[in-house]
Amino acid sequence: MESKQLKSMSTDQLMDLYQKVQLMLADKLQAEKAKIEERLHRIEGRSIEGSTIEGRVRRPYPPVLPKYKNPKKPTEIWSGRGKQPLWLREQLKTGKRLDQFLIAVGRRGSGAAR
Repeated sequence: MESKQLKSMSTDQLMDLYQKVQLMLADKLQAEKAKIEERLHRIEGRSIEGSTIEGRVRRPYPPVLPKYKNPKKPTEIWSGRGKQPLWLREQLKTGKRLDQFLIAVGRRGSGAAR
């Protein structure tokens, strides 16, 4: 539509036009979203509703035995993976070495020695 036509329309006519455009736009957006979700479904083989990937099974990881323990609180242990625990960071700041917190190989369990 040309701007001259829009300027000559009444407020009611403009409001009707606005509502029609809004409905048409919502319908087109919904159709476009459905197309994109269908493409994702075909490309990735995943369900549209959820984000889980169907047909793929996550590989089971072996249990990780603890490698380090806090000498002050023996219940505080760390496997050596991920972020260092606070108790270990504090000890390392005081000048101690990481190998001072190692758990003896025989005490870690049967699967620890490789």
